[in-house]
Amino acid sequence: MQEPYASDPVRARGRRFPEEESSFRSCFQRDRDRIIHASAFRRLKHKTQVFVEHEGDYFRTRLTHSIEVAQVARTMAGALGLNQELTEAVALAHDLGHTPFGHTGEDALDALMAPYGGFDHNAQAVRIVTSLERHYAEFDGLNLTWETLEGIAKHNGPVVGELPYALADYNAEHDLELHTHASAEAQVAALSDDVAYNNHDLHDGLRAGLFTEEEIVDLPIVGDAYAEVDRLYPGLEHIRRRHEALRRVFGVMVSDVIDTSRRLLSQSGAQSVEEIRHHGAPVVQFSPALWSDLKQIRSFLFTRMYRAPSVVEMRREVTEVVNALFPLYMADPMLLPERWHPDLRACNDEVAVARKVSDYIAGMTDRFALQEHDRLLGKPH
Repeated sequence: MQEPYASDPVRARGRRFPEEESSFRSCFQRDRDRIIHASAFRRLKHKTQVFVEHEGDYFRTRLTHSIEVAQVARTMAGALGLNQELTEAVALAHDLGHTPFGHTGEDALDALMAPYGGFDHNAQAVRIVTSLERHYAEFDGLNLTWETLEGIAKHNGPVVGELPYALADYNAEHDLELHTHASAEAQVAALSDDVAYNNHDLHDGLRAGLFTEEEIVDLPIVGDAYAEVDRLYPGLEHIRRRHEALRRVFGVMVSDVIDTSRRLLSQSGAQSVEEIRHHGAPVVQFSPALWSDLKQIRSFLFTRMYRAPSVVEMRREVTEVVNALFPLYMADPMLLPERWHPDLRACNDEVAVARKVSDYIAGMTDRFALQEHDRLLGKPH
């Protein structure tokens, strides 16, 4: 049963371009389905999480990460009496705006775009679902509900100060009330992202040989999980032991968010989704104790994984790829595919051209960016 502060599809604020509603799917279900069928969603298959996509078949990509986030989000939303379809839609869309090569690619593109308004992957996700996906006859984008757009834009909290251009442009035409918190469903999607990557980065780091199980058993939560597995299954084969331990780490995080958020939601006294938006603080959170433990885990991963020599070298190489492609396209925008040319001809200044070039590079997969670099520069990256 949904709680009174859950988002109700019957009371949704609608779409920017009115459509006849489905007779067998709620508006949030349709949003979720449109996201899954979007070209940008499919491209996440070949976009990196931490490792470059071609480095190994077992490492997470943005697509597998997004699916894991959505699974966690549905579970937590159900336990908290929230709308699962809206939560899932926001979770599936949260990484649509990521560049090739993960945060490394985003940092490089943001620096290149600094004279033209910068680059932000959350804002780019809004740009994708409101403009860049062009498959429908009556509108650009996916024409998602206001609630889903709100969740994509501000699932990490209110967006204040100078807005990223991609978000400012859209918000000027369709107010997403960026100064408020998002729905509880969007907040669940944000915490599900934290749960998923804290767990799978440990798994991927172990698989990559960047650290060992003997090293991570000293970490909070992780050590207790391994101890419980060893007590229940002494002598268990190491791959099974790792899986059993890390799934317990996963479970601890999920249970903590559910228990903490139930308390916060009750204390809020909220009786509507609007009261959640104006509550003044997030209602979906980790407990302070678990958050402290997670900071220790993140510190370990930062040193041993994100700043590992092999990863740092990869970051240097792919930064060079983005740094080489951007000025090449700026000097000759017609190097972009022909279907981009009408938009480029409509650009009336360098800023407009840069934003189109940014859209194109941001949409690339890892492998396509590497292939374009090699093709256009005539040398391996």
